[in-house]
Amino acid sequence: MAADTHPSADEAASSSNSDILPYTSGLNGVKLHMDKFLIKWLWISMVSIAVLILASRIIQLCNSHLRRIFSLTASTKQQSYWSFDKTTIWPQFKKNVLYAPLGKKRHNREVKFSEAVNVGTLPSRFHTFLLFLLLGSNIAYCCILDYRQSNKAALLAELRGRSGILATVNMIPLILLAGRNNPAISLLKVSFDTYNLLHRWIGRIVVVEAIVHTIAWGANCVQAKGMGGVGQSIRGDPFLQWGLVGTLAMAIILVQSPSVIRHAFYETFLHLHQALAFAAILGVYIHLEISKLPALPYIRAVVGLWASERLLRFLRLGYLNLSRKHGCTNVVVEALQGEACRVTFNLPRHVTVRPGSHVYAYLPRVSLWMSHPFSVAWTNVDSEPPTGAGTLSPITPTSPSSLEKQITLALKKSKEPTSISLVMVARTGMTRKIYDMARASEGGMMRISGYVEGPYAGHDSLKSYGTVVLFAGGAGITHHLVQIRHLIAASQAGTVATRKIVLVWSVRSVEMLSWVRPWMDEILQMEGRRDVLKILLFVTKPRSPRDLVSPSATVKLFPGRCRPPVILDEELPTRVGAAAVSVCGPGAFADEVRAAVRERLHWGSLDFVEEAFTW
Repeated sequence: MAADTHPSADEAASSSNSDILPYTSGLNGVKLHMDKFLIKWLWISMVSIAVLILASRIIQLCNSHLRRIFSLTASTKQQSYWSFDKTTIWPQFKKNVLYAPLGKKRHNREVKFSEAVNVGTLPSRFHTFLLFLLLGSNIAYCCILDYRQSNKAALLAELRGRSGILATVNMIPLILLAGRNNPAISLLKVSFDTYNLLHRWIGRIVVVEAIVHTIAWGANCVQAKGMGGVGQSIRGDPFLQWGLVGTLAMAIILVQSPSVIRHAFYETFLHLHQALAFAAILGVYIHLEISKLPALPYIRAVVGLWASERLLRFLRLGYLNLSRKHGCTNVVVEALQGEACRVTFNLPRHVTVRPGSHVYAYLPRVSLWMSHPFSVAWTNVDSEPPTGAGTLSPITPTSPSSLEKQITLALKKSKEPTSISLVMVARTGMTRKIYDMARASEGGMMRISGYVEGPYAGHDSLKSYGTVVLFAGGAGITHHLVQIRHLIAASQAGTVATRKIVLVWSVRSVEMLSWVRPWMDEILQMEGRRDVLKILLFVTKPRSPRDLVSPSATVKLFPGRCRPPVILDEELPTRVGAAAVSVCGPGAFADEVRAAVRERLHWGSLDFVEEAFTW
């Protein structure tokens, strides 16, 4: 009787497992040549977008510079040349793409399911286009596999290699965009808020690719060894252990990153986020280092970027706040009406603070090592960039020696240590703690130790616009004050195009006006202020009509809500030259201003600038 030549079920399973086993480790099944090709195109696409944005920024900056130069000595009538666009394409692009929200109106107004559940904001149409390119390209690169293979394990191994190296490569822009000292911010003149948005979405891409990488490995490993074999492999292999550490850290970041969690537990989120990011980078680095995988140079670049950015922060912090001659920074905190604090950092050295800048405040007594961003509300005047005529007092020498002494004293004064003042509205966490501490102190004032990091941003220059309309909601006024002072001084010196400034500030109560009263008084006393500046104050909940007495024709108080369309309809027809509208305030208020500007872009040369921090 002939022997049975057919293999048994156990033999078939063993043969199948032996076919899968090689694809559970190493580079078996990984298409390195295709990985390198697709990574090259990933870099080309990202660099191309950056170059296009840079080119458009250069064109805009050149146009702004020429407009400013030609407007310096131009009369109001002569500036009218710049008040109209020379093409209809650019206004239409701004209206329908650049300034457009994703839908009809909502952009920075937070989407809330309830008062306690905040799911974040919506990107603009231009941001959505960039995100679509990022998501679409990464999905496509992961799906470009060799489907001709009959062996499913080989296909999974190819996916494992592709998703793993893409996750590692994407960590480079992820870390770069998260940095406060990101060189692209000043190079491209793009706000940190935009980079923060891209950072969040690239982070999600990295996490998903890391999870796909792990699942693809796990699917083959389970088929080859069973569930018990998977656990045994992990326990005995540091390569797998550190890879799992990286993936788990990223997965936890993804779970705790939704806006509802970030906003509800902001400071806890920041602590966890930084610790988990460090664990993820460390896990991926050791994972790749053990087997010397092809993605190792990319994770080394990530480590280099992360370490250098942290070192730069530390050095910047030390430079700003420590001095052999003047010691270290001291902080004065003053409790104000309307549940806010005026916090002044007296630095030990001179620092140039550009209009529209923000800093990160460190208050160890209140929030340990954590820092929080705030707009610079005020500085001593000599800390601003020169206006052209300078900030020095007129020199009237009586002799050559007295001239030398006066110049020396003036130069010393221009380099006096800088003081930076912020307004912190008491909400939760650090801002609530410091307000309660200041209010409980004698006279509602206290001195504590603290530090600032920065200043950052300040790249949205308004010097080339003949007309500037500034909208502020609540504490958003802090973003505009230094800008106003600088523009008035520069207008008097004849170094900017600005001839008309309209400040529109909306507050809930009259008490909130006290937040910036001493600084506003300084602005109102500036030479030439009446010729340039008009102030419109809207109090939505006044206690009595007596609270709304307008002090002058150029400073007016109104009850009720501010209506941006009405204000623009009144101010833009009498504009001088090109106009810019800037807004800083709550999301819903900013969206109203954005919508009003978009509807009036066809009126002439009109630009929109929004200061936001949608973390």
